[in-house]
Amino acid sequence: MSSARRSPESTAAASGPYVLGVDSGGSGLRVALGAVDASGPVATAVCAGPVRTGPAGIDADHLLEQLLPAARRLLAEHGGADGRGIGAVAIGAAGMATLGGQLRAELPSALEKALGVRRLALAADAVTAYAGAVGQRPGAVVAGGTGMIALGTDLRSWRRADGWGHLLGDSGGGAWIGRAGLDAAMRAHDGRRGGSAALLARLEAVFGPAPELPGLLYPRTDRPAVLASFAPEVAACAGDDPVAEGILREAVGHVADAAEAVCPGAGADGEPCEVALTGGLFRMGDPLLRPLRAELARRLPQARVVPGSGDPLTGALVIARALAAGDLLLPRHPTLLGVPGDGPARGVG
Repeated sequence: MSSARRSPESTAAASGPYVLGVDSGGSGLRVALGAVDASGPVATAVCAGPVRTGPAGIDADHLLEQLLPAARRLLAEHGGADGRGIGAVAIGAAGMATLGGQLRAELPSALEKALGVRRLALAADAVTAYAGAVGQRPGAVVAGGTGMIALGTDLRSWRRADGWGHLLGDSGGGAWIGRAGLDAAMRAHDGRRGGSAALLARLEAVFGPAPELPGLLYPRTDRPAVLASFAPEVAACAGDDPVAEGILREAVGHVADAAEAVCPGAGADGEPCEVALTGGLFRMGDPLLRPLRAELARRLPQARVVPGSGDPLTGALVIARALAAGDLLLPRHPTLLGVPGDGPARGVG
């Protein structure tokens, strides 16, 4: 079941063919209906829950069970049932790069059969985050939330850094900061070097007695999210506690490492490229953003750091509109951005 809401940007159904943008993430599936010739969504729908992932990867049938009723209802409510229909669909999904094999194999024919869709783009959520934040210009995006990934392009190929999950990477992301803060708190509890009494107090306020934390944390299947929930506590302590400040300083270094690895050089006209910061991590505000902006300015003088102008659902609409118009400039890649039937993909750095 899903709920639809009308976008405040649209007071009437747009004319011409529609496009569909889809964002599938850990918190659920969102669908946006847009017009080819207008910015912003006509309407959006939020589906009941996240798409399942199993041994074969992201479950294509489960995605379609949620997407198709929402798409049909949005079309019916906004005049799409009169033959104008959907000109293109772009689906961005968390895990697409490594777990999207079933989606790439099954969605093209399924969407053509169900909705008459012949133009389809399948993208990693980092790519839709890029399109939402930067558009179709050269640049880079750092998407920080529970995890952390950086993606950049010169419009010839993609460069990716991190996004390898909380066990192998995501350095500087929310789970990384939260885990480092909890480590410092447990050190204070034990009397080991590197401990923080301030963070120990916050641990006990949030989770209860410190010795009980392992029993609360380890059985959870959402451990990265639980770790990330402590990151704002680290930021709140950073102004007065040198250990918390040091954790954020180290996180800044990791985020800057990733941005530096993917950022293209200045354009041929000498214009600086954009580095967009997007995601919940950066809502921690000045304790993280002030030193991060300073570090990026030092390392990437050819770049202009900007807040992301749109989220991954916005980015999915950007890609769908460009695909419908035949001017999708973002480079194809076998796992990051695929357009079935669109010729050979290009590489990633």
